[in-house]
Amino acid sequence: MTGPSLVKTGSTRFIVFFIVLNLCLWIEARSSEPQHASFPPRGWNSYDSFCWTISEAEFLQTAEIVSKRLLPHGYQYVVVDYLWYRKKVEGAYVDSLGFDVIDEWGRMHPDPVRWPSSKGGKGFKEVAEKVHRMGLKFGIHVMGGISTQAYNANTLVMDSVKGGAYEESGRQWRAKDIGIKEKACVWMSHGFMSVNTKLGAGKAFLRSLYHQYAEWGVDFIKHDCVFGTDFNIEEITYVSEVLKELDRPVLYSISPGTSVTPRLAKEVSQLVNMYRITGDDWDTWKDVAAHFDISRDLSASSMIGAQGLQGKSWPDLDMLPLGWLTDPGSNFGPHRACNLNLEEQKTQMTLWSMAKSPLMFGGDVRKLDDATYNLITNPTLLEINSYSSNNKEFPYITATTVFRNKHKGHPHHPTGKNISTKHAFGLTSCKEPKANTWSIVDKNRGQICWNQYSSEKLEKPFCLYNRKALLSFDEELKHNKFYQGKLHLQTYDKAESCLGASSQQKLTSKDYSQGALSPCKLDANQMWELHSNGTLENSYSGLCAVLNPVKAEASSSGVRSWIATGRRGEVYIAFFNLNQVKTTVSAKISDIAKALPNKKNLEGASCKSHELWSGKDFGPTKDSVSVQVEPHGPALFVLHCSHA
Repeated sequence: MTGPSLVKTGSTRFIVFFIVLNLCLWIEARSSEPQHASFPPRGWNSYDSFCWTISEAEFLQTAEIVSKRLLPHGYQYVVVDYLWYRKKVEGAYVDSLGFDVIDEWGRMHPDPVRWPSSKGGKGFKEVAEKVHRMGLKFGIHVMGGISTQAYNANTLVMDSVKGGAYEESGRQWRAKDIGIKEKACVWMSHGFMSVNTKLGAGKAFLRSLYHQYAEWGVDFIKHDCVFGTDFNIEEITYVSEVLKELDRPVLYSISPGTSVTPRLAKEVSQLVNMYRITGDDWDTWKDVAAHFDISRDLSASSMIGAQGLQGKSWPDLDMLPLGWLTDPGSNFGPHRACNLNLEEQKTQMTLWSMAKSPLMFGGDVRKLDDATYNLITNPTLLEINSYSSNNKEFPYITATTVFRNKHKGHPHHPTGKNISTKHAFGLTSCKEPKANTWSIVDKNRGQICWNQYSSEKLEKPFCLYNRKALLSFDEELKHNKFYQGKLHLQTYDKAESCLGASSQQKLTSKDYSQGALSPCKLDANQMWELHSNGTLENSYSGLCAVLNPVKAEASSSGVRSWIATGRRGEVYIAFFNLNQVKTTVSAKISDIAKALPNKKNLEGASCKSHELWSGKDFGPTKDSVSVQVEPHGPALFVLHCSHA
């Protein structure tokens, strides 16, 4: 080999080595970067105490208190919930039309009367700057799609990349080109509708929204009417892409969570950082109790702390409606105390912590009482919420109910005793195997039935009937591609109402969407498509119809338990008494050992324990832990075990 060839070969090897070295350093640097939402996010949200009416002065006063009293405990986000753009004038309410502040591009801007620093098109810039100077992060609530007000005004769509109006195919695009009026948010039908994300103009509109929020200094976005029975995977996916391209991380939360299943959670978890798993949680015992089953199911599906947008994602049990509150849908600010008693509040905070839910306090911090403050800043609960692992429901417990000093003992398993079940209409991901069970039974009558030969045996078949279109609709149906091949379904063949997939009211945690009958109209929520694989898909949410078993007995009673391991080797076991009477709950150390991955650490070990709420120390014991739990209350043991 000649001299020049040796030099050339050596140079090539050096270049390759240099490239590989730099690639390794880049990968190492990226892996050492802190993950977004590494722990369940924690903060304060205005909805439970102000509904939509909060002002700039009230918000900044709240933020100041949060920074002083709650930030030291990890509550770092302060979030303005919905309708910050609505004028607080006579006639304005949650689903009113024509009272919103929008710019020439159809984008929402803060009401300048309630938010005076937003005047001159400044948006939330000054508020965000003040929040950041307090050491906090700033968040806002946004609705999915485009506002009805912008659609009616037919505003131009902004091209936030090139500037000016969005142009394609030789023309400028407007709101009526991208809005899908048939897909209005069912629980705010006068407020917002979906946009067509298959269009470049639809994507441009969404991009212009989120670029604006980033320019304002927003750190947290709660995106509503896009999940649960309002599922809009196209918009979630595109918004996630836009946020990923920003020069700084923005935490992405989606809601509501009505009828969420593990399968649905898996479809969104990598795109977001938080996703609601129930309807709105308010201060009723049934709302609290409604979180046990879905929390169990998502934990069993390994969804707690799964991969999320630029970091991790967390199932969100919703805000903590504790302290001084308002009412859902109200035009008034905080004016009443929480309806949960102290035991029920402790149960809520304990479950939220054991399930590693984001902790977003909703009460008015200006009237934060000592009991509420001590509860939401309890160091043991916050330690569990951030740092515990192997969090899951623990079924191997024994419950003894106390009746006037008489004890009635029975082993308890969360799946409950054998009780009769009924079936209710519901929605699920179309990817669920149980969704493939619909078929045409009678073509002439348009009869479609849930397959009685499926695993969910019914006493009699459940059938729906395709409605014959009214003559007044015929012409519109011929020209509206949106409805081609779609079905208008009724519960019997001569009914006057049609079946909608989602309730027209915003549901709370205790509510389960079972479909809603209302006068037939050209509405995506009432349109269905029967596919060849046996799925019956709703045109509003893209979810599929199923019949779900519903227990005849209320789910807000019984006894439940969760376990987790701590970062220092401790074991946490929580008991929850959902009954209305005192109940003694017990668990064997050997059963706890079997349920945890490092069971050898507990097998044959002697355990000392401390019960959080009573403050009592127990042990040492090799046998079991046991305690009497108040009605609707919790017990939380911290176990320290050794073989010495």
